[in-house]
Amino acid sequence: LPISTSSCRVEYGTTTLHQQVERIVSRFLGKDDAMILNMGFNTNATTIPALMGRGDLLVSDELNHTSIVNGARASGASIRTFRHNDADHLEEILSTAIVMGRPRTRRPWNKIMVIVEGIYSMEGEYCDLRNVVRVCKKYGAYLYLDEAHSIGAMGPTGRGCCEYTGVDPADVDVLMGTFTKSFGGMGGYVAGSREVIDYLRTKCAGSSFHNSLSPVVCQQIISSFKVIMGEDGTDIGKRKLTALRDNSNYFRMRLMDMGLHVLGHFDSPIVPVMLYNPTKIAAFSRECLKRGLAVVVVGFPAVPILMSRARFCISAAHTREDLDRALVEIEEIASLLKLKYNKSTFG
Repeated sequence: LPISTSSCRVEYGTTTLHQQVERIVSRFLGKDDAMILNMGFNTNATTIPALMGRGDLLVSDELNHTSIVNGARASGASIRTFRHNDADHLEEILSTAIVMGRPRTRRPWNKIMVIVEGIYSMEGEYCDLRNVVRVCKKYGAYLYLDEAHSIGAMGPTGRGCCEYTGVDPADVDVLMGTFTKSFGGMGGYVAGSREVIDYLRTKCAGSSFHNSLSPVVCQQIISSFKVIMGEDGTDIGKRKLTALRDNSNYFRMRLMDMGLHVLGHFDSPIVPVMLYNPTKIAAFSRECLKRGLAVVVVGFPAVPILMSRARFCISAAHTREDLDRALVEIEEIASLLKLKYNKSTFG
C-alpha cells in the first residue's frame, strides 16, 4: 500500500480504501454516509466552519475541546456557552436565543447548532446526551456530537455515547470521532445524512485542501473495525470492550479508595486525578517517571490554573498485574506529594 496519495480527497486522494472506511464507519454508526479526514483536530476545526457561518448560533458546552473552540471561532457564527453537562442551562440559552434573535437586528437566527462531547477529555465524564437531545428537539436545534474518546470504548458493542445512553443515532445530526484512540490509527470522521456529507466533501477545507488519509492507515482502521464488530471471526473485540470497562472501573475505584480526588464517571476509560497546586505538576510527572510510569499531567492553560491534574488513560491491554503495580507506585507518590485530599485538606 502507498504511504500517501499526495493529494486532497477531491482531486486524486480518494482510493477504494478510503471509500471502504467511509462505508464501514456509516454502517457502524447507523448513519447514511460518512467522510474521513487525515487529522482528528482538523476534523472539528474545518468541519464546523463549513456547517456554520454569519447569522448562525453555536451553543457549546463550556468544557468542549480546543478543536471545537477553534472551529467555532473560525466559523464566524455567534457563540454561546452553557454550563458543563447542564441541560437546564442549555434550555435557558436556547429559549432566550430564539425569543431575542440576533443582537441589534433581532432577526431570527439562520440555524442553531449545539455541540457536545461523548466523553470530556479532561474530566472523564460522559455527556448527559438524553437530556441534551430532548432540549434540542424541543427547540429545533441541530446537534453535533464529538465522540473522539467514546467511540470504540463505550456501549456494549463500542458504538459510543449514543449506544451507552440509549439514544437513537438518528436524533444526533452530526457524529464526529477520531481514529487515534480505539482504532490505533490517525485522522477523524464525520457522519450524518447523505445531503450533509455530500455538502461537506466540497465545502470542508479538510476535504478540499488537506492531504487525504494514508491508505496504510485506512487498512489499519478497517481491520480495527472488523475486530470491534466481530467480523474477523473472533470474539476479541467483545473481550477487549469488557476488559476496558473492567480495568477502568477497577483503577478508578482503587484511586478513590486511596483518598485521591478522582473526576469523571465509572465506565469512562479517562481517569483524571486532581493535583490542584501547579507546583505539583512537574513533581508528580518526575516521580512517576522515576518509577517507570508514563503519565500525562495537565496544567494551565489547558485547565484553570488551580485545577491541575494527572490524566490516566486506561487500556484493554493492561493486565490486572500492570494496574496493581502502577497503583502501588501511585499511592507512594500520593503520600510523598500529599495528594490524598479526600482524607485531609492538606493531602
